[in-house]
Amino acid sequence: MPKISDKGRMMPESPIRKLVPYAEKAKKAGRKVYHLNIGQPDIATPKSMIDAMHNLNVPVIEYSHSAGIISYREKLCQYYKKHGIEVTPDDIIVTAGASEAILFAVQTCLNPGDEIIIPEPFYANYNGFATSAGVKVKPIISKIETGFALPPISEFEKAIGPNTKAIMVCNPNNPTGYLYSAEELEVLRQIVIKYDLFLFADEVYREFCYDGTVHHSVMNLEGIENNVVLFDSVSKRYSACGVRIGCMVSRNKEVMATAMKFAQARLSPPSLGQIASEAAMETPDSYFVEVIEEYRKRRDTVVEMMNKMEGVMCPNPKGAFYVTARLPIDNADKFCQWLLEDFNHDNQTVMLAPATGFYSTPGAGMNEVRISYVLNVENLKKSMECIEVALKEYPGRTI
Repeated sequence: MPKISDKGRMMPESPIRKLVPYAEKAKKAGRKVYHLNIGQPDIATPKSMIDAMHNLNVPVIEYSHSAGIISYREKLCQYYKKHGIEVTPDDIIVTAGASEAILFAVQTCLNPGDEIIIPEPFYANYNGFATSAGVKVKPIISKIETGFALPPISEFEKAIGPNTKAIMVCNPNNPTGYLYSAEELEVLRQIVIKYDLFLFADEVYREFCYDGTVHHSVMNLEGIENNVVLFDSVSKRYSACGVRIGCMVSRNKEVMATAMKFAQARLSPPSLGQIASEAAMETPDSYFVEVIEEYRKRRDTVVEMMNKMEGVMCPNPKGAFYVTARLPIDNADKFCQWLLEDFNHDNQTVMLAPATGFYSTPGAGMNEVRISYVLNVENLKKSMECIEVALKEYPGRTI
């Protein structure tokens, strides 16, 4: 029997989805499972997107330009201008979600064997993208005691070696919800200039900032215009994860021309998704005002209830819709599986994402979990009650 590739064996399993069979079994047994494991919002997709798909009147659904429909890219430029980012349609390649954008950028800018520095915990699939491109992730740990703030510049410099080619950040962060300040981005700018590195930034949660905080984009860092590559997506912004439309943005002409070759190789991004995403540009600001206020209530519910539990540490994040919490447990993977296999509170349980999958350092995150506060407040309260009871009953409790 033929053997699969070494790269295939090295591909990491998703910490977000690997427990799905256990959740399905729990549901078949009649238990209610609260899904806090995945960033799938329950917020309604804007009506403009739904209407654009219902009212589509074309005889043939054609390929689009490999860089994406020009009218959509022009509207994206208008969107970015509203956020203080000046780009042209030629600076944008539309992709099948931000995932494809990251794959294009990693393959465009790094060679197999090159290294990319990423503060951890980080979005688990960054490991998979790096593996796909034969690139090595060099993690530097952000600590829960600081709310997962950017590590000091000295930690970056310790990690930089002859094969270091790029730094990657997610802002606001998935899985921690941490929002980087202008001062922290300035630290990154200095490192990028000093070592002539690429700076990749995943800013898909740009809209979701709380408590009067402001999002600062890497696209506005002066002096590194040719070093910066931005990743974006409509998935979370418009609660349209299944549309699978994102984009790669850079003012570096050589980077974009090279990425276009990868874009051409996959022909084009989804045409229907682009039509829906272009229609989303008409979404009024009031939509975001209401959505952000709803997420703030959800965040406050989770953080307040988690921090009242004995032995739990849960930072109060300023962005996205995730928290990463430390629990009094021996092993997050075992705990999350136990919740689905053995735990039952009033015929209910909770599905969480073990934080081990969001670290690249072996053994890190063993007592941490990511919680996506994508359910309504009432269900979040029931979820938190389940977690509180579970922590008292779990055999591997550490206090």
